[in-house]
Amino acid sequence: MKYYPHDYQTYATNFILENSIAAIFLEMGLGKSVITLTAILDLCLDSFEVGKVLVIAPLRVARNTWPAEINKWEHLKDLDFAVAIGTEKERLSALKTPASVYLINRENVEWLINKSGLPFDYDMVVIDELSSFKSHTAKRFKSLLKVRPKIKRIVGLTGTPSSNGLMDLWAEFRILDMGKRLGRYISHYRSAFFQPDKRNQHMIFSYKPLFGAEKEIYELISDITISMKSVDFLQMPKCLINEVPVSLSVNEHLIYDGFRKEMVIELANEEIDAVNAAVLSSKLLQMSNGAVYDEDKKVHFIHNRKLDALEDLIEGANGKPVLIAYWYKHDLERIKERFTVREIKTSKDIKEWNHGEIPVAVIHPASAGHGLNLQGGGSTIIWFSLTWSLELYQQTNARLWRQGQNETVVIHHIITKGTIDEDVMKALKRKEKTQEDLIDAVKANLSRRRRAG
Repeated sequence: MKYYPHDYQTYATNFILENSIAAIFLEMGLGKSVITLTAILDLCLDSFEVGKVLVIAPLRVARNTWPAEINKWEHLKDLDFAVAIGTEKERLSALKTPASVYLINRENVEWLINKSGLPFDYDMVVIDELSSFKSHTAKRFKSLLKVRPKIKRIVGLTGTPSSNGLMDLWAEFRILDMGKRLGRYISHYRSAFFQPDKRNQHMIFSYKPLFGAEKEIYELISDITISMKSVDFLQMPKCLINEVPVSLSVNEHLIYDGFRKEMVIELANEEIDAVNAAVLSSKLLQMSNGAVYDEDKKVHFIHNRKLDALEDLIEGANGKPVLIAYWYKHDLERIKERFTVREIKTSKDIKEWNHGEIPVAVIHPASAGHGLNLQGGGSTIIWFSLTWSLELYQQTNARLWRQGQNETVVIHHIITKGTIDEDVMKALKRKEKTQEDLIDAVKANLSRRRRAG
């Protein structure tokens, strides 16, 4: 297929060519792979500035999406690539194959650098989903940082740069520019731009930005960062966000509130402990959904409020396919007991969903991430279970709300009133605002560029 780039795609490709360090924040559907591959083609086969490129990506994206993009576009036909995925023998074989581009999944970065026995001689690295390097304690971060001085060019791609707030940015930019803009140490970054938020006498649980910190951070990274939103450049389908409230009975609320206050409750003579805030949060989310695990993974039923609401939503779809997002295994089990559903897990499931052959599908957000296109099969998502992860939330929604979707996308959230569900929705909106601020601050203004030219 011939490649006729949009103006924004040409702009982004040129930005990569003109900057040895580039952070490209592109929302889903804007073509970040072909944008980057077009730059790689120029650097490897035209200007000869680069000899070997390492692309680090999520497993499915490295295995399927990048090879498909290279094979899809006619102008990339001379770009040789090798996919270093599979057994150690298969990975080593691929990495020893002469090529311009080497694709590896992010889980094997530490193996490649510390255990493969091969020299790290890549003069360009592309990190697809830069947000997966937001933890400075992770092995993949530490390994890549160790060889970062050897890398002449580096590109970070993501649509969700700060899914959990501005603190995420430090590790991402530490990898990109080795600490030039946001500092070499997380402690310095934290003390310069944040103040303690939630804490007790001995421990700080979270931080919040100081007044004016967001603007200052954006300005520090703006010279190597561009950001683009799909709605600015693509004819995106209309998207309607809907909250469907459900109410617990007095007795159900007493159970929920008692557990929240005491952190211990007895259900069916089984004691369930929430030993810390994270466990308590998980337990409360489960209870909001209608059931909860005890320490032995036994499920205790509490209510059917969300299942009743789900039934109304499926019926209200009038035969149009719906995609249900769930989080806990007992959510899935209870949904399956009540409805005839199909899990989206395999390539066959995806194909049949996109052909309109699955009326009601269920998917886990962790498996609905990067590189999965489901817009052909339906336009309605129902969040039966909520997640704290903005990245997984946005990625799941983007499976349907993307270019190529021909109908208005409706995203329903079933919210149990008076429970932690309401807190999760508020948190997702707050995080989304922070991310929107970041994207707006470094957004590529093509019209201004055209006027300047």
